[in-house]
Amino acid sequence: MQNRIWIVLCVVLSVSLGAQEDAGPGTEPGAGSDSGPELPRQFRGISLGMGLEELKTALAADALFSFRGDRDVSFLPDPQQNLVETTGLSFVKRAFFQLNGGALFIMAFTMNTDLVDYYSLFTALTEKYGPPDSLNPRQSVWENGSTRLALERPLTVKYIDLGVFNEIVGDSTVQETHELRLRQEFIDAF
Repeated sequence: MQNRIWIVLCVVLSVSLGAQEDAGPGTEPGAGSDSGPELPRQFRGISLGMGLEELKTALAADALFSFRGDRDVSFLPDPQQNLVETTGLSFVKRAFFQLNGGALFIMAFTMNTDLVDYYSLFTALTEKYGPPDSLNPRQSVWENGSTRLALERPLTVKYIDLGVFNEIVGDSTVQETHELRLRQEFIDAF
């Protein structure tokens, strides 16, 4: 088992080092532009930024998904957010699509590990987009200024619109800070 892990690590390192050498001197690995490699913002006609109705139409038209219409659409506690969850057929087991303000900003595809494996996807993504910007035992991440593409273990591929994601994270941090201040004021009242 440990030999397999070392072999995989050596292959990953050699792919990473080989891509760095191919890039030439003074070039960052995976750099496709000033803001990073050109990363996809769509999968099979489903694009980050599309609206809910467009998403439902695209899912219904794609034979890879078993989309059942509105019953696969959920409203989250935040009234600005919706979640579409559907099962997939063949290569995709489940798919999740999160919308904020009516626009798709996260797509996550959990793969059928009987039909596709982590190493094959990792190799294909590395060939297309260069070595990952972040690599650890749980995930490999490619990122530029606007998009994050993550390959997570056991086998999920995620596309994230970073502009929307960072805005949501920033808003939640402000809310947390406010709640912490109120909590401290309450404790200080004793």
